[in-house]
Amino acid sequence: MPFHKRHFYILRETLAPFLLGVMIFTFVLLMGRLLRLVELVLNKGVPLSDILKLFALLLPSFLVLTLPLAFLLAVLLGFGRLSADAEIVALKASGVSLYDMAKPVMVLAVAVSTLTALLTFYAQPQGKRAFRDQVFEIAHARATVGVEPRIFNDEFDGLVLYANSIDERSGVMQGLFISDERVGKEPAVILARSGRALSDEQAFTLTLRLQQGAIHRLLERRDESVYQIIDFDNYDIQLDLGQELRNFRERQKRESEMTLAELSRAIEQADEENRLKLLVERHQRLVMPLAPLLFALVGIPLGIQSQRSSRGGGFALALGVFLAYYLIFSFAETLGQEGLVPPVAAMWVPNLAFLAAGIALLRMTAQEKRLAVFDRLDEWGRRLATRWRTRRLR
Repeated sequence: MPFHKRHFYILRETLAPFLLGVMIFTFVLLMGRLLRLVELVLNKGVPLSDILKLFALLLPSFLVLTLPLAFLLAVLLGFGRLSADAEIVALKASGVSLYDMAKPVMVLAVAVSTLTALLTFYAQPQGKRAFRDQVFEIAHARATVGVEPRIFNDEFDGLVLYANSIDERSGVMQGLFISDERVGKEPAVILARSGRALSDEQAFTLTLRLQQGAIHRLLERRDESVYQIIDFDNYDIQLDLGQELRNFRERQKRESEMTLAELSRAIEQADEENRLKLLVERHQRLVMPLAPLLFALVGIPLGIQSQRSSRGGGFALALGVFLAYYLIFSFAETLGQEGLVPPVAAMWVPNLAFLAAGIALLRMTAQEKRLAVFDRLDEWGRRLATRWRTRRLR
């Protein structure tokens, strides 16, 4: 398919808002996780490098959504501007059909679909798995990272820790005061000159190794209370990081963390209920990359016709199409998982319906047929403008 100057011109009009849209929409989605990750930096002392790694691992999951959305809006804005400046009319007058104008957009749609497919098939599941592992490593290796000097820290159940100072490089704590009231143990107050935390990744435990201190206990006897002091040179306090953290590390992969090959193997071994979920997940992976192609077919006619009416109306309609697509997609996913509809039909029928609608819209626009929805938008716009002018005159 030979490319001409007009094709590169149309491609440029679409590519610029597409790249901008990807950055904006991805940033908006990342903001939802930003506060939690910033808290890890400020309150838990997690290094910025670990936070940036978590962001990078989340990126494929966000791009799967933002790439199609940004592409839809880019097509809408690109063709909307061409239509508003009468460049579409000029191109048609020179013998260029709408189908010819759509060529560069469809080429870009194929590129975006290919990138979405790579993200959906490989990067997204691997990123989710790596994200979970990274969160575990942070939670385990830095279990005491929230301990701050000259503050009573209650990060662990039944234990309060106070350190006069903490060496940031070595992690050695000086001037320790510990109140130990854990279940199953006699309450004790422990004073130590120094100490540090040691983690055992295999046993899921954390050890506070104390040096040169004393254990103070008040022992209740039948007839009297006995105050006990035990001096030590070295003393270890064992802390269990919890069954929840252990389960977090050891649980099996979720469907969203599996590659297509792993999904296929899991489907063969799954029971009926899990098999439906896995089948839906596999077909969802296959149809998701088609979204940019469908949005190209829908976005071109909407972009052109919306500029004949109101910019806001067409823009809102395009967003409505995007929301409608994913709402229908989510509803069909639920039907497939519950077994009310075969997974193949649940995932593919909505996409085929959007494909048919997109082709119909493109043909109507190529034949200079006006969509009724824009006539109504024009009518509503005129009514609102009339009411606004009437109120201002009053």
